[in-house]
Amino acid sequence: MQLLPRSPTSSHIFTRFSPSSFARYPNMSSGSNSLMWFRKGLRIHDNEALEYAANNSNHVYPVFVIDPHFMKPDPNAFSPGSNLAGLNRIRFLLESLVDLDSNLKKFGSRLLVLHGKPSDVVIRCTKEWDIKRLCFEYDTDPYYQALDRKIKNYALESGIEIFSPVSHTLFNPSEIIEKNGGKPPLSYQSFLKLAGEPDWSISSLCTTLSVIPPIGDLKNCEVSEVPTVKQLGYEDIQEEDPPLFKGGESEALRRLQESTNNKEWVAKFEKPKGDPSAFIKPSTTMLSPYLKFGCLSSRYFYHCIKEIQKEVKNHTSPPVSLIGQLLWRDFFYTVGFGTPNFDRMRGNRICKQIPWNDDDELLAAWRDARTGFPWIDAIMVQLRKWGWIHHLARHSVACFLTRGDLFVHWEKGRDVFERLLIDSDWAINNGNWLWLSCSSFFYQYNRIYSPISFGKKYDPAGAYIRHFLPVLKDMPKEYIYEPWKAPLSIQQKAKCIIGKDYPKPVICHDDASKECKRKLAAAYELNKKMNGVVSDEDMKRLRRKLVEDQGEGTDSRRLKQKLI
Repeated sequence: MQLLPRSPTSSHIFTRFSPSSFARYPNMSSGSNSLMWFRKGLRIHDNEALEYAANNSNHVYPVFVIDPHFMKPDPNAFSPGSNLAGLNRIRFLLESLVDLDSNLKKFGSRLLVLHGKPSDVVIRCTKEWDIKRLCFEYDTDPYYQALDRKIKNYALESGIEIFSPVSHTLFNPSEIIEKNGGKPPLSYQSFLKLAGEPDWSISSLCTTLSVIPPIGDLKNCEVSEVPTVKQLGYEDIQEEDPPLFKGGESEALRRLQESTNNKEWVAKFEKPKGDPSAFIKPSTTMLSPYLKFGCLSSRYFYHCIKEIQKEVKNHTSPPVSLIGQLLWRDFFYTVGFGTPNFDRMRGNRICKQIPWNDDDELLAAWRDARTGFPWIDAIMVQLRKWGWIHHLARHSVACFLTRGDLFVHWEKGRDVFERLLIDSDWAINNGNWLWLSCSSFFYQYNRIYSPISFGKKYDPAGAYIRHFLPVLKDMPKEYIYEPWKAPLSIQQKAKCIIGKDYPKPVICHDDASKECKRKLAAAYELNKKMNGVVSDEDMKRLRRKLVEDQGEGTDSRRLKQKLI
């Protein structure tokens, strides 16, 4: 089976799997049953765990477990989906599983779908199927770390071999941390110096298999086909716009080929120059959901880019190049893996302790596209509809929610992104929110993304806003970013009365941004004074001081009125 498109410039990456490859893994047992447990890594190409499982086994059982932790419908959530994932991501995952099943069937195999708590399901399957070898891709997320410890303990007691390679990232985060004296590097440049070139890049990748042994007797394990969203208990709600992404390895490789056909664009890619308002043809690869679920190997993507860079002179370099974006991904994976409580402020040694507002009304206005700032609201509508927004759009709305205007806790925004983004990734999502809230990595809190001028720079006529906020489609361009400034006669002509058809701004941006900077300056001073060890009592005192210092001036009264 030739699953992959040809690499843009060479074919030496395409090694074939055969029984002679047994020498690659000299410690594996011969002629036994293997269970290939898919979680991420939903692909055939460059799948070390699958290759190992297939190598000299009598039977291979490819398994995916529908985990209620991620997939059980939550009727109380603010959008369709489970407690943790929106319907867009769930649909993408199911499409990816259907594609994986289709590709496995080309080898005479299939995907065995089971339902339940993964540790219980996998342990039961190993017993029923007399599994001697359990293979799965290593996962750095805390949820899977805890799950895998339980599985590995059981395997050790039962004499089952475990093979769990690092193949979701370019580098092994543990090795980077070890090189850095047991702590993760906290800057991108220090990460690059430690990482160097990936060890695997000097050899070829196994990008297709010649055979996958058949599935054995399923005995008493209840397996099913990949369920539909309706079978999982969801209403299959289709938005007005067709889905932007179709899940699966086949689509990932098609998009990769499409992206890499333009070698000049790949070589000269420069992330800061992207256009966040481009929605007809977004100015990026659109491969992030496929990397998140492992439908596309980041290592194969890296290889393809490297081959193009050999051909095209004067290509861009990290951190702005496409290679640089993959390295940013690894950077956040490494820091997230090596930092306890990386996903929260309290107990996180690299996170500034900041007295964020606890304002659910402002959070809901932001989340539900009701801030009264068209640029911000249009982005949040796109996020909910498409499950994806440009990285600079993410920067805009994250800054607005936290340090720029609303001063709402970054963890609250992180949770919304975690739910709505198809490409939401534990390490990258948390890392970006820490960064954009000036809680870690980046500390220039005086530099903000204006909710008015930033979008206008890319799209002065407001085409992006008109598309995602059709209520404003007839607003003159002079007022499209600040419709509250339009005279009533203009609003009437545009059939959009501010405060009735579209919300008034929830805050005064100039006043709010000044207030945010004042609070951040005080929080930074406290963190410096306490050497980062800020107690709950310290935070209470800081909150009281900020209220006292705010006083009762005209500007502060106006800000409070706007916030109500």
